[in-house]
Amino acid sequence: MKSNLLKISFAFIVIIIIASGFFIYKSDSAYKDNRSYIADVNEIEQLHEQGKHTEANQKAIALESKLKENNKDANIKTYIVINGLICILVIVGVFIYVYIKILKPFDVLSAFAANISKGDFDIPLDYERTNYFGEFTWAFDHMRNELNKAKLREEETIENNKTVIATLSHDIKTPLASIVACAEGFKANIDNTPERKERYLNVLINKSEEVKKLTDDLLLHSISDMERLNFEIEKFEVCCFLEKEIKELTTSEDDVNIISPEFDAYINADKKRVLQIAENLINNAKKYAKTKVDIYFSKDDSNISIHFKDYGKGINDEDMPFIFDKFYRGKNSKDEVGSGLGLYIVKYLCIQMDGDVNLNNSSYGLEVIVSFPFV
Repeated sequence: MKSNLLKISFAFIVIIIIASGFFIYKSDSAYKDNRSYIADVNEIEQLHEQGKHTEANQKAIALESKLKENNKDANIKTYIVINGLICILVIVGVFIYVYIKILKPFDVLSAFAANISKGDFDIPLDYERTNYFGEFTWAFDHMRNELNKAKLREEETIENNKTVIATLSHDIKTPLASIVACAEGFKANIDNTPERKERYLNVLINKSEEVKKLTDDLLLHSISDMERLNFEIEKFEVCCFLEKEIKELTTSEDDVNIISPEFDAYINADKKRVLQIAENLINNAKKYAKTKVDIYFSKDDSNISIHFKDYGKGINDEDMPFIFDKFYRGKNSKDEVGSGLGLYIVKYLCIQMDGDVNLNNSSYGLEVIVSFPFV
């Protein structure tokens, strides 16, 4: 672009030099013509003084004709010169306009594109609506903003993945240490009594379940981040479904109490994902509240709501605004193994199935309300 500007500038300089040379040449030619006219006038005066009036008159007539012809040529040349100057000024004006309105903004765009190619998304591109590149420039700056957002999202995703790995690495250590200790106890035959063996087996099973839960949360988080989580939506009666499935999950009937509603609770949702939601909420209640869980149902004009009620201390007020955030763990959960993904996953699954989740928190326990559109 700059080389083209230099070439155009050089061409204008050459034109101006040629025009200047032409004017100098014409000035010199006019000076010579004037000297010739003076000589003719002197000759006519001498002829009159010598009494040669007829010859003097002829010379005067010839000089008059010559002056008229030269004056006509001079007018034509002046007209050509004036028009030439006007054309040059117009061309220069057009060149300046094109440079300011088109070439200079294009140089700015080129420099901006070079910065973008280097990964520099922080420098904004100023644009004016009056030039021809106004809308195009706005599109470029909008692209910069979107690229910058994508870059920040990518950095956030990388940091989140690092956090997941660090969190799980830390949280898996505790149950694994218990599993290793029990296995070593079996190997060393420290105590062969049936009670001790059953205790070891229960520890192995429980700690294995903790590890499984952590890895399940990680898998679900990874799939949801890739937006590849599949949902098989179907109509089903959620109360009967949960009664059957939760009975197989719990070891004691006193742990979870399902209160059947007086209406048919049909919803459109994915059975597998609804069960994941229930498992997460029941496990959270057992882990943090350490009380039984009551599950009951309610219905309004548009939704079927599933209530999961525990009787623990609830959640601290300062934790409530962040409780559904990814990796967030409240102050009452620091001593428990966990990834901070449980309620985030519950919220995510509900939203993906056109549902919602809300909390009623008090000192008498926590109530989680999961709602789905009823059929």
